[in-house]
Amino acid sequence: MSRPDDGIARSVHVRLVRRAQELGVDPNQLIVRYGIERFLYRLSRSPHSERFVLKGGLLMLARLGETLRPTRDADLLGIGDLSDEALGLLVRDICEAEVEPDGVTLDPDSVALAGIREQNSYGGRRITLDGRLGNARLRLQIDVGIGDVVTPEPDRLDYPTILELPAPRLYAYPRESVVAEKLHAIVHLGAANTRMKDYFDLFALAKEGAIDLERLARAVAATFVRRSTRLPDGVPSGLTDTFADEPSKRAMWRAFLDRSRLEAPDLRVVVRDLRGFLVGPLGAAARMMRER
Repeated sequence: MSRPDDGIARSVHVRLVRRAQELGVDPNQLIVRYGIERFLYRLSRSPHSERFVLKGGLLMLARLGETLRPTRDADLLGIGDLSDEALGLLVRDICEAEVEPDGVTLDPDSVALAGIREQNSYGGRRITLDGRLGNARLRLQIDVGIGDVVTPEPDRLDYPTILELPAPRLYAYPRESVVAEKLHAIVHLGAANTRMKDYFDLFALAKEGAIDLERLARAVAATFVRRSTRLPDGVPSGLTDTFADEPSKRAMWRAFLDRSRLEAPDLRVVVRDLRGFLVGPLGAAARMMRER
């Protein structure tokens, strides 16, 4: 792991602390996010850029222009047959990609892989690696899903940078695939669902008005087939007034908004609007599957 120019690292660190103060966020949180951003830039400049597709919280940050959501890791989809050995080699190679000086060094020897065992996880690997920004230590986490479906085809996305530095140009989940995956989680988890960020993201994407409903129906059908999940006959329990009226769910919603420093209507309003947005594509996806 070669050391960058110490002056560049110090300058970047000062600018990040100043930017964190402007945003009212924890400087350490922003420094970690900067480290992830520069890992993504190295990915975009490497020969392996077509092997990974951006998804998850950082994609939502890029799509919706959020700056305050406390996202401390990256979510990627790995394309093709990726054994642990192959994935580790790819990530180590990305760490060593030649890029313009940005103050960050990533240690390829620190790359470690483990399984992901979380609610609604469908297989993948959790990668951790160490880096530095001058004297600041970075501990980065990248979750890589393996073998999932992306319908429609991935988009190309210029990922927004924290500072005025070259931006990663990445393959990214299209909006319709994002909605399909989050809708699948709502159906799959039912009344036990605690993933309030999915409701927020779906509501924000619906209000953005950029979703093609026919493409969404195809994405829903492909996602449910890939995950061997039956489409519901009626309204999923997670989109009912009963769910939204549950005191524990309403408390979770308020806590999520407060913790993430985000603004949104009452959970009842969000669920009602999502029901109107999603029930139609669910029905269209069910018809597509019956006609196959």
